[in-house]
Amino acid sequence: MQPTLTELETLARTAGGILRAGYQREHEISYKGIIDPVTEIDRQSEAYLLGEIRGRFPESHIFAEESGIIEGNRDAIWYIDPLDGTVNYAHNIPIFCVSIAFALNGQTHLAAVYEPMRDELFTAERGKGAFLNGQPIQPSTATELQRSLLVTGFPYDAWDTRQDNFANFTRLGKLSQGVRRLGSAALDACYVAAGRFEGFWELALKPWDVAAAGLIAEEAGAIVTNIDGLPDYISTPQSIVAAAPGVHAHLLSALRQT
Repeated sequence: MQPTLTELETLARTAGGILRAGYQREHEISYKGIIDPVTEIDRQSEAYLLGEIRGRFPESHIFAEESGIIEGNRDAIWYIDPLDGTVNYAHNIPIFCVSIAFALNGQTHLAAVYEPMRDELFTAERGKGAFLNGQPIQPSTATELQRSLLVTGFPYDAWDTRQDNFANFTRLGKLSQGVRRLGSAALDACYVAAGRFEGFWELALKPWDVAAAGLIAEEAGAIVTNIDGLPDYISTPQSIVAAAPGVHAHLLSALRQT
């Protein structure tokens, strides 16, 4: 038995309601790393999602941000980020979301990313297009970096890794209309899908960060690869470049020059 897109939409909206209800309250914050926080709301959202998924689809294999890997049938894999943008959330910045993807036989099949503060639900089913609140979306028609607004993110260990992304940020900032950093990789890729950004890249991620949003961007018509230009942006070592069709090659070329 496998889920439907409608079921993912319900899961995302309900988990998003948990985030919305907890927003701007005092939180219990702990740290998985020096600057990598987790709140009690992350855990509440994930507990709800895991309970629902394991109850309805008990054989599933699950990658969840807070609980890690839950072993199951590897032909049916869930990727769950119960709160993408925890740093924003903990600082009362309203840029965060719930991200859920379901992969069948090694290929992402269903995706839902819900941003509760603006009530924006991005969805996709492989081969059937991408949607925002039920309306079709598509990427920008830009063909030049100079006419492009880009977005990126930085790893939590930026001070202690060669892939800190700062050189890329500086270079692309000079070649484009600008580079933003929103703090939510899932929303970054969804905004590419919707034509709000022309391109998004990041060098150090986890599967649950981009599994759903990557499919949404692909189904919208964006080109999504890893930094080597290959289609696998899920496997380790992870990286992603999602961009409008007319911009992707230019963005990839610029990243290879840094």
